[in-house]
Amino acid sequence: MTLMQMQTRLSSQTRLSSADPVHGTVADTMDAAGPQVWEDMTVEVALSVMAAAGTGHLVVCDDDGLCTGLVTLARLTAVRDSSGYTDRLSLRDIADVIGPFASPLTTRAEAERGMRSRSLRALPVVDEHGNALGILALSH
Repeated sequence: MTLMQMQTRLSSQTRLSSADPVHGTVADTMDAAGPQVWEDMTVEVALSVMAAAGTGHLVVCDDDGLCTGLVTLARLTAVRDSSGYTDRLSLRDIADVIGPFASPLTTRAEAERGMRSRSLRALPVVDEHGNALGILALSH
């Protein structure tokens, strides 16, 4: 098993807020999933992967490669700087987003409402089997 899987970037980098929310789907505006890491990875290793990839989030996967969550730089930093932090803390214990995830067929308007109601800046987009296809990000 490799430390992480890298997804290629999609050609469209359009963000959710700049797209037509009435007629489009999440698939029209999502970014590539980016680095995918396993849920047993420690916070320190995840921070290193994130820095090397130059990204603000990591898709967290189980041993079968299925998406189980999303963790952000802000969350990793807050956990590392907390008084209860130990070097054994894994991503499965702290992932920011734990399902439900967006389907690529979800309308952008539905996804945006759901993200705003849950105060999420990014949301994994998964297929019907739970494989990460991309990330939907709010631009503000």
